[in-house]
Amino acid sequence: MAILRICFVGDSITLGTSDADMLGWPGRLLKRMWAEGHDVTLYNLGIRADTSALIRQRWRAECAARLPDIANGRLVFGFGVNDTAIDITDSIRMPPPQSLANARAVLSEARAWKPTLWIGPAPVNKAGQRVDPGPSIRYDFANERIAALDLQYAELARAIDVPYLSLYTRLIDNPAWHAALAKGDGVHTIGQGYAAVADIVADWPAWKAWF
Repeated sequence: MAILRICFVGDSITLGTSDADMLGWPGRLLKRMWAEGHDVTLYNLGIRADTSALIRQRWRAECAARLPDIANGRLVFGFGVNDTAIDITDSIRMPPPQSLANARAVLSEARAWKPTLWIGPAPVNKAGQRVDPGPSIRYDFANERIAALDLQYAELARAIDVPYLSLYTRLIDNPAWHAALAKGDGVHTIGQGYAAVADIVADWPAWKAWF
């Protein structure tokens, strides 16, 4: 039986926004691990609209408070969609070179500290999607930008030797994923979509190796 504490660090997709069950994909993974007899503590550190730069600022302090040296701590990162968004000024929120620099800094430090996995960004509605979270705030998302960043993230992951799971390539042509997105807001899926992500992660050899 594995006894682990796992911090899931990321954005609204990690958090599970729009999931009526309030589990997201990390919570569904936890339920599966408990059903298999593993003693796993989950810390969901997803924050809506977080970019790689915002995650870079906060992740170490938040995880250190939850993963003392006496614990068998692990780290799972999931971010990138917000980096690709075009904001109300018609500027990309995080240009790819900056996104890659942030990812390299975060994942290199994380890997040197605790066992670490990296989950790539998921696709949005195929027609593209605009999200208006508040006054004077607008984000436009497009799969072309997400796909390009996913490829660059995968290459970086190989270079720094961090296991990387491309959700984009596994979900872009999945009709069930897009149906679940359509029932959400086109960026955030409903529970069925998060369940699909949990299934993909659960079957990933790098994740299974922890158990």
